[in-house]
Amino acid sequence: MTSAKRIAVITGANKGLGFEMARQLAQAGVRVLLAARDLQKGEAAAAKLRGEKLDAESLRLDVTDESDRATAAAFLEQKFGRLDILINNAGISAETLGAGKVSTTTEDVIHRTFETNFFAPVALTQALLPLLKKSDAGRIVNMSSILGSQTLQADPKSPIYDFKALSYDASKAALNSFTIHLAYELKDTKIKVNSAHPGWVKTDLGTDAAPMEIPEGAKTGVALALLGEDGPTGGFFHLGKTLPW
Repeated sequence: MTSAKRIAVITGANKGLGFEMARQLAQAGVRVLLAARDLQKGEAAAAKLRGEKLDAESLRLDVTDESDRATAAAFLEQKFGRLDILINNAGISAETLGAGKVSTTTEDVIHRTFETNFFAPVALTQALLPLLKKSDAGRIVNMSSILGSQTLQADPKSPIYDFKALSYDASKAALNSFTIHLAYELKDTKIKVNSAHPGWVKTDLGTDAAPMEIPEGAKTGVALALLGEDGPTGGFFHLGKTLPW
């Protein structure tokens, strides 16, 4: 079965930024698949959007699980025959952001963080890339963080200079590197690949201390997912402004 609507998969979409990006994309006429590790939570989130008369369904997907990734790819191939938008949103922090010390960061914390924040999105994107290549305008959005900016982390004058957490920051820097390399590989195709910094948002990760509300934080990822043919690729953005790598 095929669909004239654009088809989007958003990982970690049962709550927070992922859920709001799914809502905003659906409001723009996109058919959204809310990917979540817990199918019950994912279906509850999708049902909420359907209650708003939006085109949404759930997709069980633990991004760190190879069999889940393969199953999701096979399902999408069979049901839609293509994928138009992939937002790699699922992520974790296994340490206190802004309070991490290299000397006390454990190997386990680094491995767990990279498994979800870097290795999983790379593997999922590779699994779904054949479907994205069948799209007339494929879009890949890697939800990164300003904390992954090597330039700003190294600048004593930057606002994040004193806000460090090795495993999280390094995982997002690696994700940004993936964006650059994949955009280069796909530069002669219709697929655009970009990194998004949503901002400091009131989510489980951002906490209530964050200044931005979730709908505002979702805007950058949604805008990159809906880029026109003349839009950028291989960049790092926040609310339309370019961030340094």
